[in-house]
Amino acid sequence: MSVLSVPLSPRLEEAIQNLLRMGIGSNKADVARKAILQLEEEAAIMEVYKSEQEIREGKVIYGDIRKLAA
Repeated sequence: MSVLSVPLSPRLEEAIQNLLRMGIGSNKADVARKAILQLEEEAAIMEVYKSEQEIREGKVIYGDIRKLAA
């Protein structure tokens, strides 16, 4: 496991303290880990939405992947 030291602005420090008061995490590191996982999940969801939009716009390729790759 690696350790990351990140300077926080007063606004981010306040946000973390608010999340701790709401019970979102057990400590600052826990809040940061949960935030990173949430961002990762949101990015994955946005990729799905983007793919769905491309399908609606007809930006897809149909066929045998081996033939298309050749």
